[in-house]
Amino acid sequence: MTKITTLDLNPFYRNAIGVDQLFNRIINQIDHHSNDSTNYPPYNIIKTGEDTFEVQVATAGFGEGEVDVEVKDNTLIVKGVKADKDLPEGHEYSHKGISARNFVRTFSLADYVEVTSAFSKNGILTVRLERHIPEALQPKSIAITYES
Repeated sequence: MTKITTLDLNPFYRNAIGVDQLFNRIINQIDHHSNDSTNYPPYNIIKTGEDTFEVQVATAGFGEGEVDVEVKDNTLIVKGVKADKDLPEGHEYSHKGISARNFVRTFSLADYVEVTSAFSKNGILTVRLERHIPEALQPKSIAITYES
């Protein structure tokens, strides 16, 4: 994978006001994903409405208390820590092909996106998200007064 070593954002800064934080997040995201060496566990991101989304993460084999969902600094973090379970006395693996290894999967959230719920069904963890833009930040029309 090609890593971006230099990226000149000056043309963007000239035409945008107050988005330097956005550009920093983009650069951090590029750097973060270039270091990812695994696609485990697989996931889906589904847009369910104008401002609602679902993140589905395959967590088959993980039981209650082994998966954790956390939001920190506009990042959704899904962690899976598989508890070691010993086989019963006299049992041994002839083949162990079911993957249930520990994982950490992160997703960057846009401003004002909040987790509304999380549930697990049939080995799929679903995290529901909703964007709530404060009224003060929503677009508004400015009346123009014409003076003679």
